[in-house]
This record gives sequence, structure tokens and C-alpha cells, in this order.
Amino acid sequence: MIEQLPYCGSAPVPGELLSRFNLDPVLIVVLLIFATSHHITADPTRARVSAAAGWGIAAAAFISPLCALSSALFSARVGQHMILLLVAAPLIARALPRMPGCQGTWSLWASAGAFFVALWFWHMPGPYDATFTSTAVYWWMHVTLFGSGILLWRELLQHRPARTIDVLAAGALTSMQMGLLGAVLTFARRPLYFWHLLSATTAWDLTPLQDQQLGGVFMWVPGILLFLWAAIRSLDRLWSALEGVKTA
Repeated sequence: MIEQLPYCGSAPVPGELLSRFNLDPVLIVVLLIFATSHHITADPTRARVSAAAGWGIAAAAFISPLCALSSALFSARVGQHMILLLVAAPLIARALPRMPGCQGTWSLWASAGAFFVALWFWHMPGPYDATFTSTAVYWWMHVTLFGSGILLWRELLQHRPARTIDVLAAGALTSMQMGLLGAVLTFARRPLYFWHLLSATTAWDLTPLQDQQLGGVFMWVPGILLFLWAAIRSLDRLWSALEGVKTA
């Protein structure tokens, strides 16, 4: 018997979902501090718009009923992660200032490695299930996943044309490992997560295995598409730089 409720509360049933907003004052204050600080330091105006959009989307992922739904459905938890990693993180990363001395290859591969470790570790059955019985573990998961995602996207979106090959390689490997994890979840023959055997996925017309497979698809397909966009963007910047050299 599970005695402690997860951070997002008990698994909701369909009729009560829209009333299950997460109004944790600590969360709201922390998000406001990050968003305000980023808005003040971001420059120019376009970066401020990107930062505001990124933090607004992150706030929606944590505060909206999606938080409660993630207690019931693995696919909702993965959907929350994909919103954070594939929408909010790139927007925030675009508005981050580059730190002096952090333009080398080591920072790219360090961030890609950190994201790889965080993504796979937190989707292993043991660590994943632990996030429902400990608020500290829940937030450690999101801080490491979201934080490493922001750092990786900064490397993929803010780089010199000379580093395009390294960036394409890191982006391709990240897309492949993310797709591989999604495929493992999609084609698994049995449910992997004990928590969702108890979270009444049937109330949402899904078996635990169907829920897990849906989450795998959410991780598999959008990640490939967004990393492909990032690769095309990098190649376009390289081409523009080469054209500028030719016309100089």
C-alpha cells in the first residue's frame, strides 16, 4: 500500500481533471524568479520574447492539470517531459547569453552526455517509480532533465558556423538515443512501471501497456522532427556564412 501521495497528487479520474491545477506557491515563486531574471538579462527584445514564451510554457507544463494527469498516465508524464524538453527548453536556450570560454567542443559533448544520462536514468523503472513516492526525487528528475535539455539546446542553437559538423553529430546522436528509448517503450511486451499498474489507467480507457506504448510514441516521433529542424537550421547558417565569405 502506497502511503505518501505523489507531488502532483493522486491519480485523477476524467471528471475531475479540469479542477486539478497545481498551485504550489513555492513552484510559482521559483518560476517567477527564473522568468523575471531571464527577462531582465536577455537582450535583445527577440531574446526576451523567446525567454518569456519558454518560461510560460514550462509553467503551463507544471501548473496545469497535466501535472495531475501524469500521476495517472505514463503517456501524460512523457508528454509533460516532451513539452519541457522540445518546446520550452529550446525557447529558453535561444535567449541564454553565451558564457566566455564555453564555445568549445567539450561543452557540446558534456551537455549531450548529461542529457543522455538524465533521459535514460529517469525512464528506468526504479528511478521513475521513485518520483511518485518522494517529492525530492520528483524535482531532482525535472531539474536534471530540464536543465540538461536547456544546456544542450543552447549548444545546438547558439554555435559558430565552424562547429556545425560537431553540432550535427551531437544532434543526430541525441535524436537517435531518444528515438531508441521511445522504440523500447513502444515495442515492450509488458508494462515496465509498477506505479502505473496501480494508477487506474483503465479509467482513461487505456491498459498500462497501451499507456506505455503511447508514451513511447510521444518520445519517439516529435524528438526526431525537432532535432531534424535544428540540423537544417545549422546547415542554413553554415551556408550563409560560406556565401558571406565568397562575396567578401
